[in-house]
This record gives sequence, structure tokens and C-alpha cells, in this order.
Amino acid sequence: MKILSRADFVALDDFVDTHPVKIDLVYAQPDHKDNVFKTALYRSGARMWGYRDLVDIVLHAADICHKETGYIFELKDCLRPIEAQQRMIETEIVKANPHWLKEPDQLLSLPGQGGHPRGMAVDIVLLDANGDEVDMGTSFDYFTPDPARNPAARDFTDLPDDVLENRKVLERAMLQAGAAAGHEILPLPSEWWDFRFRAAYSSRFKPVSDRDLPPEMRMV
Repeated sequence: MKILSRADFVALDDFVDTHPVKIDLVYAQPDHKDNVFKTALYRSGARMWGYRDLVDIVLHAADICHKETGYIFELKDCLRPIEAQQRMIETEIVKANPHWLKEPDQLLSLPGQGGHPRGMAVDIVLLDANGDEVDMGTSFDYFTPDPARNPAARDFTDLPDDVLENRKVLERAMLQAGAAAGHEILPLPSEWWDFRFRAAYSSRFKPVSDRDLPPEMRMV
């Protein structure tokens, strides 16, 4: 596995003045309405970091989407080090729902798994010109009580046409930007907000441990 270095990451916070993006690092805020874990997985003052190639795609997609609709990307999470993943699975809500960690309906990755601990997955919601969330049918990080009927899933179509179109607007922008950059983007099937590099690519890289990051990048 390749080891990711400081040079491989870019702070998404640095682009809020130059692109139609906002940062809302949910897991640094225990009382955030979207933090279903009700605890801070990240330290206060943590920044949002992403693998540089994915960051380029997100910024291009944000520009595409804004030009088409006027919507703004609000970024919820990207790099999630191994230690933060461990904190997540140790929260009370996950302990009360151990099935979230098990196949075939696994909702959470174990420490070191997936795109987030490599900065190669990003969570995005859309905001309108007033700063209000665009209706996507569910909130960010909606954990369905019924895996067989998940309204956050991309193949769930029992939603108003405008909601389905909103999801497509976001997905189209990310896929178009990925294709322009020569990267295949995977819209995670179970979560309309999650976009990532496919495992065939991200698995070439070692997951990131917070203790190996320079001080300015540490998350926990």
C-alpha cells in the first residue's frame, strides 16, 4: 500500500471564498443537528481535509452545479482518520445498533475501511441562495430503521419528482467533474450525500492515522 503524505492533502476550508462551497464539519460539533452520534469525533478547530485529486473534483462539481442551479455545496465530512472511525463505533448509538457494522446492510465502516480514512470520500448537501438546505428527501446521515426500505438510498424512488431531481443534480455534477478529471466517482448506493473513489483505487493507499499527521492536520 502507498503511504499518503501531507502533500497529498488539501484543506477544503481554503476555497470558501473562491468557489461556491461552505464547510460544516458536523462531527466536530456534538450538538449539531446532523451529528447522530451526539459526541465530538473531531477536536474543536479541526479543518476539513481531502485527498487533492478528490478536492479538485469537488470544486469543479460545485462550480458546475452552481452555474446550472445556483446551489452551493455544503461539505459535511471528508478525511476521517482511523481514530475518529474508532470513536464513532464506540458511541452509544452504535453500540445500541450493532447491525450497522455488519453485512449485508452495513452502514458504517470499521476503522481503516473505506474512502474516508484516506480522504477519498466526501459528504455533500446542497444549499439554495438563501442558505437553506435543498430538499433531498432525508437529512444527511439518515440511518434507516428498515434496511429493506431506505429513503436515503439512491434507488429509492418513492419521493416527489423535485426531490429526485435534486439528487440527480448533485450526482450529475460529481460524475461530470470526475470524468473530466479522469477519475471514476462512485455515488455510494445507500447514501445520496456520499461520493468517493472506487475501492479499486482507494485500497491502494494506506488509511490515515491521526498520530501520523502533522499538528495542523490532526483531527482528534
